[in-house]
Amino acid sequence: MISIEDFQKIDVRIGTVVEATKVENADKLLKLQIDFGTEKRQILTAMAEYFQPEHFLNKQVPVLMNLPPRKMRGEESQGMIVAADVDGKPVLVHPEKEVPNGTKMI
Repeated sequence: MISIEDFQKIDVRIGTVVEATKVENADKLLKLQIDFGTEKRQILTAMAEYFQPEHFLNKQVPVLMNLPPRKMRGEESQGMIVAADVDGKPVLVHPEKEVPNGTKMI
C-alpha cells in the first residue's frame, strides 16, 4: 500500500511516438522519441521481442515522467512507458481519443 501523497508524486503524461528504432546490439530494447508538446524525450523500452519499432509510430502512449534518467546499452532513457501485462506480454494502452501531447493522467 502507498499513501495518497505517494500516489500524487507520480507524473504520467501522454505523448506521441515520433521515431522508433531498435537499439544496436540489444535484442530486447527499442529506442523511442516521444513528443510531449513542450519537449521531446528519448524512452527505451524492453518490448522489442513483442513489437516492431513501426508499431509505435504515431501512437499516443502514457509515460512515467519523473523517474531519474537511466543508461542502458550506452543510450539514456528519460522515463518509462506504462503498459498492461497480459500473461507476461506487454499490451500498449492508449487514450480513448486523441489528447494534446503532454496531457497529465489523473
